[in-house]
Amino acid sequence: MHNSFKKKSRPIVVLFAVAAIAGFFMINLVNPNSFATADASVRFAHVPDRYAGQQPQALDVGADYQPVSVEREQYSATISPKPTPKPTPKPTQTTAKAATGGAAAVAAPTAPAAAPGTAQAWAQQYLASLGMGNDQYSCLVSLWNRESGWNVHASNPSGAYGIPQALPGSKMSSAGPDWQNSYETQIKWGMGYITGRYTNPCGAWSHSQSTGWY
Repeated sequence: MHNSFKKKSRPIVVLFAVAAIAGFFMINLVNPNSFATADASVRFAHVPDRYAGQQPQALDVGADYQPVSVEREQYSATISPKPTPKPTPKPTQTTAKAATGGAAAVAAPTAPAAAPGTAQAWAQQYLASLGMGNDQYSCLVSLWNRESGWNVHASNPSGAYGIPQALPGSKMSSAGPDWQNSYETQIKWGMGYITGRYTNPCGAWSHSQSTGWY
């Protein structure tokens, strides 16, 4: 009985297998990509065309734009006042440059009153006639104190002679023939030399202070 059942059921199994193969074949024949890839035209055929046939890349979007006003940011600037320049110090007698010597002027000690009838007394009057004051007289006294001690006959082995120590002494002959013995002649010549080279006695004194000679 068992063998007879197998014989009766075998045709049914074969028929079922053939039907399954035929169905699988029909499905792939109708849409072979249904189980492999997605088809947009099939899967989204039910979605309405919202873009009216236009491509998304070429879609025009209409909208109303409201004007926008832009205000500039406010700022403030602070202007610093210019610094006040320092006043330039005025030159004084102790800082001014000598006219030709280039050395800083150095005030000489105030000379004591000259004894009447002496070379210094005459020199003070002579400087006053040239428009020079006691400051220039004091510089001249200090200068010639160093050079000769106001001695009309002071001499030096180098050949310098007299109150201004002219070198050589014979140069003073241009101021007078009595240059060897007259303090007036020697002072006139000495002042001519000083004003021609140093402008005034203080200029000559400053140069003498810095170099040791004038």
